[in-house]
Amino acid sequence: MTNAAHRLLWTIVALLLVALGGVALALNAGRLPGGDGVLVGAGLRRAFRLAAPWGTVAAAAAGGLAGLGGLWLLRRELRATRRVWYDTLAHPGRRGRTRLAAPALARALERDLTGDPRVHRARVVLTGEPPRPDLWIRVDIAAGARTTGLREHVDTAVRRWADTMGCPPAHLDVTARVDAGRAT
Repeated sequence: MTNAAHRLLWTIVALLLVALGGVALALNAGRLPGGDGVLVGAGLRRAFRLAAPWGTVAAAAAGGLAGLGGLWLLRRELRATRRVWYDTLAHPGRRGRTRLAAPALARALERDLTGDPRVHRARVVLTGEPPRPDLWIRVDIAAGARTTGLREHVDTAVRRWADTMGCPPAHLDVTARVDAGRAT
């Protein structure tokens, strides 16, 4: 399911629970026409009273299981949003495939970019689909460093990364900042 479908599903579940609670509250208060303010019939109430301590235990267990089920669903939903982007490398004519996680690919490009002494720090974020990812790069340049040739260094690092991975970026955004805290 897509993120939009998940949001729609959780919205529908929430609205149904709110509507059910509102109807039960209105029925219990006697605000609905034809309702006598009783949510549970006399037979079920009598059976519940006869099963004195065990009816309450069963109701508590059912509520606990429903709560655990809801927590499990919520945990699965939140884990789905933290899914790691993987790229599968396969070379024509060769056997085998290699799966690489996006954080490892980003760190590799960061290390390549910081190979130049003028680059104090680099931050790389990969988004999008594996065949043509979007590449977001922020480069912190040391204060007082000459920027001549720095663009070529970044272009070379990105080209080397794209050639190695076999997936050139669909979108490339490079931001350069002067890091005032460190001079060369």
